[in-house]
Amino acid sequence: MEQILDLYEQPYDPKRPQICFDERPCQLIDDILVPSPMVSGKTKRQDYHYKRNGLCTIFIAFEPLMGRRFVQVRQRRTKEDYAHFMNELAYIHYPEAEKIALVQDNLNTHSPGSFYQAFKPDCAFALAQRFEMHYTPTNASWLNMVEIELSVFSKQCLDRRIAEMELLEREVLALAEQRNQQRATVHWQFTKNKARDKFHKFYPVSQS
Repeated sequence: MEQILDLYEQPYDPKRPQICFDERPCQLIDDILVPSPMVSGKTKRQDYHYKRNGLCTIFIAFEPLMGRRFVQVRQRRTKEDYAHFMNELAYIHYPEAEKIALVQDNLNTHSPGSFYQAFKPDCAFALAQRFEMHYTPTNASWLNMVEIELSVFSKQCLDRRIAEMELLEREVLALAEQRNQQRATVHWQFTKNKARDKFHKFYPVSQS
C-alpha cells in the first residue's frame, strides 16, 4: 500500500508519468418494447423487459497529475487485449517516457507475461521495459485512482441501456475527450502518514 501512496506523492515527471489502469465490463442491453418518449412533466418510461446483446470491456488509463485519460472499448479482456492496449499506451501516447509507473490490480492478465502472448519475444521484452508496475493489494483496489474516474463514466455515460458496442464506444470516447479538455482529475489526499494513523494496528510495534 505504501509503495502506491508514495508514488502518488511524487511530483510530475514527464519522463516517468504516473498512470492508473483498470477495466470495466459492460453489458450491452437493448429494449424489447420501444420506450415511451419524454413529455412535459413526465420522465422517459421504459418496459422492464430487455434483451442482452453481449458484453464488451472498457479499458482506461488515467494520468491524475495531468488530468488526462486514454480509453478504448474492446470486445474482450484477454491477455492479448491488455498487451495491445499497453503497447499503444507506451508507443503512441507516451513515446518519450523512459518508464511508465503503472498502478493496476492483480488480475492475471495484468503482467508482462501477457505481452508474450501478443508479440514476438524481443518486442514483448522491449515493451515490458517501458513499465514499472505497481499492484494494489488484494481487496484494496480503492487505492487505484482510476476507480474514481470509472465511477464518473458509470454515472454520466453508462447508467442506461446501450444496445450496441459502437454507440457505447462513441459516447465513452466523447466523455473522455470532454474530460481531457477540462483536465478533470482526482485530488488524492490519502497519504502514507494518514495510512499509518488509520491502520496503525497493522504496523509492527517497536520493542526498543
